[in-house]
Amino acid sequence: MQSDARPGDAASEGRKARITAPENVKVVPKPWGEERWLAHTERYAGKLLVLKKGHRLSLQYHERKHETQYVDSGRIKYTLGSVDRPGEYEEVIAQAGTTVMLPPGAIHRMEALEDSRFFEVSTPELTDVVRLEDDYGRAGTST
Repeated sequence: MQSDARPGDAASEGRKARITAPENVKVVPKPWGEERWLAHTERYAGKLLVLKKGHRLSLQYHERKHETQYVDSGRIKYTLGSVDRPGEYEEVIAQAGTTVMLPPGAIHRMEALEDSRFFEVSTPELTDVVRLEDDYGRAGTST
């Protein structure tokens, strides 16, 4: 089957493979480490998060964002709960190779027991963050 797309038109450009050199990957410094944005489109987002030992992210949830995380290296303590049961949390130690699915409304926090890296793939709502607690004074914000 042939396409009507011509070189240079929008349909053709959308089908081109793209390579991003390491120096052009968007890096977002965070007080707990950094995010490296691998993709952010209208349909999905992908990030590599680098979490320093002894640091943790906010206790948070998302109203629309759905994410799945894959622990690539290190060990991370996950604190997990639900907006349906406030204050009821479970702690789980995730080692490299563990996958964690976080649908909207899942309360979560990640704490590095050692220097850790994890991949996150999600729906594209990257500013959809409700912080319940934060070690860095950012509770209630999305930055």
